[in-house]
Amino acid sequence: MGKLDGRTVLISGAARGQGEQEARLFVAEGARVVIADVLDEQGEALAKELGEDAALFVHLDVSREEDWQAAVAAAKAAFGRIDGLVNNAGILRFNELVSTPLEEFQQIVQVNQVGAFLGIRNVAPEIEAAGGGTIVNTSSYTGLTGMAFVGAYAATKHAVLGLTKVAAVELAAKGIRVNAMCPGAVDTPMTNPAALDPDADPVETAEAVGALYKKLVPLGRIGRPEEVAALALFLTSDDSSYITGQPFVIDGGWLAGVSLF
Repeated sequence: MGKLDGRTVLISGAARGQGEQEARLFVAEGARVVIADVLDEQGEALAKELGEDAALFVHLDVSREEDWQAAVAAAKAAFGRIDGLVNNAGILRFNELVSTPLEEFQQIVQVNQVGAFLGIRNVAPEIEAAGGGTIVNTSSYTGLTGMAFVGAYAATKHAVLGLTKVAAVELAAKGIRVNAMCPGAVDTPMTNPAALDPDADPVETAEAVGALYKKLVPLGRIGRPEEVAALALFLTSDDSSYITGQPFVIDGGWLAGVSLF
């Protein structure tokens, strides 16, 4: 018996990183997953690996409502219902706030903030029709504090927490619980410079990143996407049946304070 037996969950940005690990864990716990992403090749390969009875890939640009509508239609055609949503898709750019081009700021807002809004708006009615379920939004450590050079990103992640609380209040009577995850530094392609820069030396980069987070994070290391996936499972399963409208920080103690050791 899995914790998600019989449930269908749509996960945005699920072709790699945190979303990929969420998809893998959810299938292992009995769910059918809709892997939604703009990375078609990776998403299709993951769905094939997980099996057609357990996974479906759909192309989804979260900033486009028509893509959400198509994803919902495809999910219902394949699995008959949608019981849960994980708004995982997001982008990160580093820039001093006053040097951030308007186009860059708006792009981050469209993906991180508007994408979460469109996910809730398009999927919540389907979850209600299925008899209730869950929405898990991905915010960030920076949704609860400030950090230099990620102003646009932090603004959107603060906004996601606001959306989470409002949605939790409005959707509770419809049997839908809405919570948010606030990861700190997690070892994924989005935050790993070695994975993003083909010219970077992966060994040197890994050593530099490891040294940085050993200083910044009380637990002394960067997080793993599997650890975030475990939190997403908790918030999607009945283990969290009396929890809604809450941010859950998963950051190795970073928000609590910088370690001196």
